[in-house]
Formats: sequence, C-alpha cells, structure tokens
Amino acid sequence: MATIWKNMNTSSDVKNILGLQLPTDPRWADIDNISLEAILTDHAYCEQKAATSCISLIQRYSDREKIVKELAPIVTEEWGHFRMVLNELSKRGWKLGKQRKDEYVNKLIEFQTKGGSVEDRLLDQLLTMALIEARSCERFKRLSEGLNDEYLRNFYRRFMESEAGHYTLFIQLAETYIDPNLVRRRWQQWLDYEAEIMKQLELRGDRIH
Repeated sequence: MATIWKNMNTSSDVKNILGLQLPTDPRWADIDNISLEAILTDHAYCEQKAATSCISLIQRYSDREKIVKELAPIVTEEWGHFRMVLNELSKRGWKLGKQRKDEYVNKLIEFQTKGGSVEDRLLDQLLTMALIEARSCERFKRLSEGLNDEYLRNFYRRFMESEAGHYTLFIQLAETYIDPNLVRRRWQQWLDYEAEIMKQLELRGDRIH
C-alpha cells in the first residue's frame, strides 16, 4: 500500500488510484493550519461514526457471513483510531468539541436508493462507505503533506494508508454479493455525484469532509 501512496502526487493520480473525480483544493490543508483543534475534533467523530456504521451493517446484514467477518475487525480498528485522536487532542491540551452537522455525508445519504431490493440498498450503503473512506484517504494525504507540524504529518500518513485499505474492502464486499458489472456502473454514478457535491461545499479548514 505504501508504494501506491508514494506515487499519488497529482490530481490524475488521485483519480486513477481512488477514482475520485475532483481532488481537494490544495488550499484546504493551508486553511487547516489555523484550526487543528477543530480538525482533530471532527476527525475523532468521523472515526466514531465509521465504527458505528460498520456495526449497523453487521446488524442489518448478519446473514451475510463475509460482511460480518470482514467488518468486525474494522469496528475495532476504527474505534482504536477514535481513541488515538482523542489522545492527540488531550496531549495538546484540547478537549473534544461538539459534533457538527456533516453536510458531506448527509448529501451522500440523499443519493442512496430508497426502497428497491435488499441488494440495491446494500450496494449503495457499501459504496457510500467506500466513497467516504476514499475521500478521507485523500484528505489525510493532504494533511500528511501540508501541515507544518511534522508529528501530525506522520500521524496522518498512517491514517491515510489505513483508509485506503478500507475503501477497497467495501467495494470488494459489494462485488461479493452483487454483480461486479452493476457495482462498477453504480460506483461511477456515485463518483460523478460526489464530484458535484465537492464543487458545492464551502472550502473549510475545520472539518475532514
């Protein structure tokens, strides 16, 4: 995985490796330099929500053995990440702030299939998770390169590599239960939709998404 990310240096690399149609504006990491406390707080909640989302998928699809088997350790990993970020806040004399409304994730949820078959809903739930992980990976890469704090640059590089593995796992799970051709077509629709969201959202340095 490290070799892949060593080569992810341009917008075309981001598109080819993660599939994302629109890379983050480079100014985002510069803006972040004045709001590290806010970024860390938002990051902590992102990790918490990632863990609880995986728990929800396990509960909802407990008859799908591979989902249960593959996501159970992700729950542990994401909760460990939550604790790591909390520890980083504490080390710097900061406290976990209030959870904010996640406009990015809410917009993604709006695109999910409502009704339809169980497979349709499962596909969109897994692709939503994949997309969140891919965008988080790209944002963590920006932080690993753009922050002035050397310790945090390394801190976020480790998170970047972890999120990359999660992104691919969710797509693999989708292809386990659903026709891979359908998964690829729907994934492209999700990528196009996410690019439009990124154009609309305000560029802010106090949040991961």
